[in-house]
Amino acid sequence: MPEAFVPAAPPFTRTRLRRSAHRRTDLAWLNEAWERGKVLLVDRGAALARDDRLVFLSAAQVPAGERIFLGEDDDGTPYFAVLAPLVDEPGTIQATIRDVGHLFDDLEGALLVTAIALANWHRAHRYSPYDGSPTKIAEAGWARVTEGGRLVWPRTDPAVIVLVHDAVSGPEGRCLLGHNVAWTGPDWVRRYSCLAGFVEAGESCEAAVVREVAEEVGAAVCRLRYVASQAWPYPGSLMLGFTAEADPALPVRVDEAEISAARWFTRAEIRAVLDGRSDDFSLPMSSSIALFLITEWLAERA
Repeated sequence: MPEAFVPAAPPFTRTRLRRSAHRRTDLAWLNEAWERGKVLLVDRGAALARDDRLVFLSAAQVPAGERIFLGEDDDGTPYFAVLAPLVDEPGTIQATIRDVGHLFDDLEGALLVTAIALANWHRAHRYSPYDGSPTKIAEAGWARVTEGGRLVWPRTDPAVIVLVHDAVSGPEGRCLLGHNVAWTGPDWVRRYSCLAGFVEAGESCEAAVVREVAEEVGAAVCRLRYVASQAWPYPGSLMLGFTAEADPALPVRVDEAEISAARWFTRAEIRAVLDGRSDDFSLPMSSSIALFLITEWLAERA
C-alpha cells in the first residue's frame, strides 16, 4: 500500500489516545499525573465543548466525582474524566457524540467515546452481578470491586450494522434502508438508516447479519463483506459494519415491532439528500458508522 494512501474509516476508528493500562494500578503515578493532567467533565452522554473542541479543566477546577484515567497523548500528557454534573462555563455547549462527535480530532474523539462508555458502565454497575453487593470504583475507573474484593470489568456488546445493496454500479444502483419504530423525534421521523442488531449468545457476526436482515425486512442476503468497526457508547456497543447483497425484486416484509418502513433507494436519491437538493427523507448523523457505510457505497468503494 502506498505510504500516502489512507483508507477511509468511520469516526472514532483511528485514535491518538494511548490507554497506558499499566498506569491504572500505579497510585503514586496517578496522583502525580492528576495534578498536571487535563480533565474532561462528563455527565451521562455529554461533555463540555467550545468551538468544536472539548473543554478540559484542571484538577483544581473540577467538582467532586468519580475519577477515571483515560490515557495519555503522544506527548505524555495524562487525561482524566470526572463523572459529575457539568459546570456552567461561558461560551460552552453540552456536546454529545451524536451531535458533534464527528467534528473532533482523533484524540478528542477517542477521549469522549471512552469517557462516555465508562460513565454509562459505572452508572449501571453500582451493584455486583454476582451477589448484589455494592461496588466501588477501582483500577483508575477501569473496574469496580465488591466489599469482598471481587472485581468486575467493563463489557462491550457487539452489534452488527449492514448496508444491503443490489451490487449494481452507477446512479441506478440501490441500497435497502429502514426506519426504526423508536425514531419518533422531530429530527428522526423521516430518517432511514442501515439495518442493525445485537449479536446473540453463541452467534457469529456473519450469522447475526443474515438473521437481522431476515427478521427486520424479510430479505435473504449473500456476499457479506466486513468493512469497519466503531465504538458506540449508547450504552456500550461495538458496531461491526458490513455490506451484503440482496435482490430488490423480492418483496420487503418489515417486522413492525422494530421497523415501521423500509425501501430501496437509488444512488441518485441518496446523493440528492446529501447534496441538499432533496428533503424527501433524511439519513443518519455524520458521526455514525451507518452514514459511513452509505457514503462508501455511494462512492462505489463498498
